[in-house]
Amino acid sequence: MLNFIKNKKSLAINAGLIIAGIFIGWLFFRGGGNHSSHRTVTTRQDTTAATVWTCAMHPQIRQDKPGKCPICAMDLVPLNTSAGSADGPGKIEISESAMKIADVQTSTVQRAVPGKEIRLPGKVMTDERKIAVITARFGGRVEKLFVNYTGQQVQQGEKLATIYSPELVTAQKELFEAISMKQTNPDYYNAARNKLKLWSLSSSQIDEIEKKGDPQFYFDVLSTLNGTVMKREIALGDYIEEGAKLFEIADLSQVWVLFDAYEQDIPWIKTGQEVNFEVQSVPGKIFTGTVTFIDPIIDQEARVAYVRTETFNTGGRLKPGMFARGIFKTKFPAGENALIIPKSSVLWTGKKAVVYVKDKTKNKPVFEYREIILGEDAGNFYVVNNGLTEGEEIVTNGVFKVDAAAQLAGKRSMMNVVEDEAKEKAEEMHRHENTAKQDAKHFSFKVLGNCEMCEARIEKAAKSVNGVLEADWNKETKIIHISAVDESLKEKVSSAIAIAGHDTEFTRTPEEAYNKLPVCCRFERGK
Repeated sequence: MLNFIKNKKSLAINAGLIIAGIFIGWLFFRGGGNHSSHRTVTTRQDTTAATVWTCAMHPQIRQDKPGKCPICAMDLVPLNTSAGSADGPGKIEISESAMKIADVQTSTVQRAVPGKEIRLPGKVMTDERKIAVITARFGGRVEKLFVNYTGQQVQQGEKLATIYSPELVTAQKELFEAISMKQTNPDYYNAARNKLKLWSLSSSQIDEIEKKGDPQFYFDVLSTLNGTVMKREIALGDYIEEGAKLFEIADLSQVWVLFDAYEQDIPWIKTGQEVNFEVQSVPGKIFTGTVTFIDPIIDQEARVAYVRTETFNTGGRLKPGMFARGIFKTKFPAGENALIIPKSSVLWTGKKAVVYVKDKTKNKPVFEYREIILGEDAGNFYVVNNGLTEGEEIVTNGVFKVDAAAQLAGKRSMMNVVEDEAKEKAEEMHRHENTAKQDAKHFSFKVLGNCEMCEARIEKAAKSVNGVLEADWNKETKIIHISAVDESLKEKVSSAIAIAGHDTEFTRTPEEAYNKLPVCCRFERGK
């Protein structure tokens, strides 16, 4: 049903666009021929010669005498039956003067490698490969904190915090014991050193401990890369456990920009392709990146695939979270010449694409209505998959006017096809409704109410249940008859009516709903 409503809306829009063309078509058909020498001919003389009368707004109306349009009550105008004559129902002849009045222009169908400029929204993101999370390798207490705020720049090997750890003190004492057995039991000695290494102590730190011969009580947490502190999870004096997250550091010298590509854009984008983009914070500056990854999965909510580009972030001007506007200049996905036509040459019926092709075998301008199959959207052009050949000449400007002239002349036109498609859709819906009614299940039950207002309310509530086809309540018998796709809907229908304020033989309406009824609708309730 929603698709039907959308088609009707599309039909109304197309009808509005073509009304002006119909009127112009009527004008230049009346003026077709040597109109310059007949400008003094009166309307009376035109009407005397005419044998067919039509409505400029509703060309399907044809009468053999003057009068009013039965649809819009406009005066009928004489139809010049000789104008627009051409062989076949799909051909329309237009005079040279009418071509000039309507500004009808044509162009030749040709082959080319179509290009397309795709503009996509995007967002600057941190390169996930350049993010490091610093965790606690041992438990303890934060004695010193050298990173005091998020966003602080740090270098690889720089101190981030100092931690006191009783566990490390115990491990050092084990190392001192192992040193005394270094010659006799080297494996024990190596195990003691490795235990400290697993707690992120470097070989130089362990050597210093061995050299001093005294255990260290405080140990430094060092940065593992150059970058920016994105998160700080600890504060001075905190007690931490082994494995606790301390810092998150990201290298922003290179960033990602993720663009949202809709399904129709994906075939035009390839990895390795260059993309230019802008950000609002640096107006006029064009940044350049390279497509390195195209998401193989469509996001189910946004209905897009994310296209990832990488770019160097010189000067740190690109901040994660910034919005970007990307421009992808690309060529035809197939990488070969394709048959292309301008978008301005195509009329849409809703299902079909229509063009008007010039008949080159005629001395006068004759155009043929033709339905074609289109391929990819190539910017200002469409790729043609079927229906046209290279070298044919098609109307590229004034297509609506040519189509309006064809309709006035009783020829096949886009608007006629739109009407046919609408009728077919309506007939199809009607067939489905009839089929549903034939297969419907019928049931009935008692519903309390008094008047016509009750009748409307009860039937509306019943029909609000998905699957109910018809509902008819009789105020005399208090019985409602239901046609539905399934008899199991009886309880849902009864509940819906009760919520609306009326008791049924199965469900009692809540007091609040009953009290909202108008006085005339308040029926006598049983106990």
